[in-house]
Amino acid sequence: MRTPFARLPAHADSPLRARSPRLLSILLCLMLLGSGGCALFTEDSAPPEPLETPDLSKRLATGDRTAADKASDAGRRPATVVAFLGIAPGMTVIDVLASGGYYSEVLAEAVGPDGRVYAQNIAFVLKMRDGSVEKAISARLAGDRLGNVERLDREIDDLGLAPRSIDAALTALNFHDVLDGRSPEAAHAVLLALLDVLKPGGVLGLIDHAGDPGADEMNKQNHRIDPARVITAVEAAGFQVEATSDVLRNPSDDRTQSVFAPDVRGRTDRFVLRLRKPL
Repeated sequence: MRTPFARLPAHADSPLRARSPRLLSILLCLMLLGSGGCALFTEDSAPPEPLETPDLSKRLATGDRTAADKASDAGRRPATVVAFLGIAPGMTVIDVLASGGYYSEVLAEAVGPDGRVYAQNIAFVLKMRDGSVEKAISARLAGDRLGNVERLDREIDDLGLAPRSIDAALTALNFHDVLDGRSPEAAHAVLLALLDVLKPGGVLGLIDHAGDPGADEMNKQNHRIDPARVITAVEAAGFQVEATSDVLRNPSDDRTQSVFAPDVRGRTDRFVLRLRKPL
């Protein structure tokens, strides 16, 4: 079976279309900086939960995580991201395209001993950079160090998980590779697969490097993406865009540079979406 990530062929553009006044409000939220988050609720909706995470922040800072992971926390703000997504103790979550497992370990701490984390990777990712991803995730999980994390080396369209069994999913800094590196059709298939395993009302958190509107080819080369294109894709798959957060925004980021450029690596302008599977 041809899988969404089996190869990364030429980009197939997905033109941005104005969808609705609601989309315009979402885009405005993505542009607003400095407030810590921008919720997309009607007057009758409940407000978002506060982004107060002192307990998880302390545990991440004082636990036995690697020095490299702890150093990354300042730029990635994992405890605040987890709180924004509503991930709580006892949940079953999946880290989609977990790579070396930075977020898998964060999620393991967040859900606690009564929760479960699936650290999912596909064969293509595990073979990247001469197998460095394989080595990194193996080292992180060696000796059953994270007892509530289960390694899941499977393609996204064949996760082997029961439908409606996952409370929350997170995919960080890789959706641009699906939508631009593969195709809009592959991205749609991935989103449908995640929609299938999420419980009704479950959450998908999506983090990615922000690119400029109307600069799709430059964004593709720089491993960035226009947030509006992501919103179009997730809504087409059936997710509700419940809220955005500017917790990882960086207005001084030079979006004409690759995310791997030394000047910006680890400090890119990133958007965070909280997507909800309808009940």
